[in-house]
Amino acid sequence: MNPSTLPTLAQLGSLHGEHCRWLQRDTEVVLREHGLDTLFLHSGTPQKRTSFDDIYWPLRPSPWFMHWAPLAEAGCTLIVRPGHKPLLLRLREFDFWEAPPAPESDHFWAAFEVREGSRAALLAEAKSIASSASGRAAFIGDDLAAARELGLGEAANPPSLMRALDVLRVTKSPYEELCLAEANRRASVGHDELRALFAAGDLPELQLHLSYLRATSQDDSETPYKNIVALGAHAATLHHVSYEKRAAPSLSLLVDAGASFAGYCSDITRTWVKGGGAGASVFAALVAQVEALQQKLCGEARPGREYESLHDEAHQLVAEALRTVGVAKVSAAELVSSGLTRAFFPHGLGHSLGLVCHDVGCALKAPRAENAWLRNTSVIAERQTFTIEPGVYFIDALLAPFRAGPHASGIDWALCDELAKFGGVRIEDDVVVGARGVRNLTRERLPQGGGAPGRTQPDPALASR
Repeated sequence: MNPSTLPTLAQLGSLHGEHCRWLQRDTEVVLREHGLDTLFLHSGTPQKRTSFDDIYWPLRPSPWFMHWAPLAEAGCTLIVRPGHKPLLLRLREFDFWEAPPAPESDHFWAAFEVREGSRAALLAEAKSIASSASGRAAFIGDDLAAARELGLGEAANPPSLMRALDVLRVTKSPYEELCLAEANRRASVGHDELRALFAAGDLPELQLHLSYLRATSQDDSETPYKNIVALGAHAATLHHVSYEKRAAPSLSLLVDAGASFAGYCSDITRTWVKGGGAGASVFAALVAQVEALQQKLCGEARPGREYESLHDEAHQLVAEALRTVGVAKVSAAELVSSGLTRAFFPHGLGHSLGLVCHDVGCALKAPRAENAWLRNTSVIAERQTFTIEPGVYFIDALLAPFRAGPHASGIDWALCDELAKFGGVRIEDDVVVGARGVRNLTRERLPQGGGAPGRTQPDPALASR
């Protein structure tokens, strides 16, 4: 499908139907291997924000449920059995306090046999199915009280079954790829907006965050994660979400923010710099270096390669970037072997992406000790989806031990102090692995990764969306 065209309801429905047939087939295999014939997937129950009051967080449905149905409604149950069309029990009770969000699209209903009713009626039907399973049923979900009501309290969330279901989420179907592409398109609109606002003047981080939500037509609770909006030195806090509410002149902006479609996430980071002066010029050069090395790494992700080796290569490339802009004066090999690159680039290169931002199934073994924060240790395979997000930061607590250590002379500390005003740079894209390369979902809509701010040209195909 042309990435510049929005999928129609019919196209979504067709791909979702194929997705569910694939999921039914592979889930039946998992059930057979675990001696089961019935699987109850619960959508979830809203969680209290605190035990001291009666305010609840908006529902984040269980990803095992969302793998089948993009329905953000509490108290729903999907029942999967070999040889049966999946049965969706949808709770429909009047509540004058709360109302669930309407489904964003109706493309998925045809894949299920749907029963709607009161809690009592649906519970009776579910209990009847559970009892007929004669001990060969399992429950997956966060509401253990619902499992106990079905008589499945002892069969709730068996770890081996959950791991097997997680494996089914590692590679993405064409339907999932389409949803991820749309999530990237939506996020690109927000990044484009913030890039233009940053170029136009000085706004506080909170205002930029709210502008991103408005541009992407998301409420804060609908974003895949809390947006990271970091001006200047704040970018040295990797998850900066304590937004400054007052405007102040700043020469750099790092935005790590995504969007969702049908439950699937995008996760995109861009860094921009503006203004003149020696510090801004060097930081702009650093942004350009990270942009270039990030694109090189995206191009080298291929089936059969260990993702951790891609992470190792990222450190070699970061070392060269530090040398190129004048931060480092020693060889790239010494920067890596001494641990200096890990002070400038302390996080992992990327992670699996899907129904949750840091998705499952790609970290089945521990990384090497020096790569403690790496979330993807898989052997790259076709149809895996993950992020590639190298960065360089000026974090005093991480750099301080090297200022007085044996490698201190290899770093231009005066330049580091100047660049610390800009916090750091990160460039992040979402990619899907193909047989002969990757599809970069992010660059289809947001071709530039960083540098000087300015609005990208709108795609005429999106004008009516």
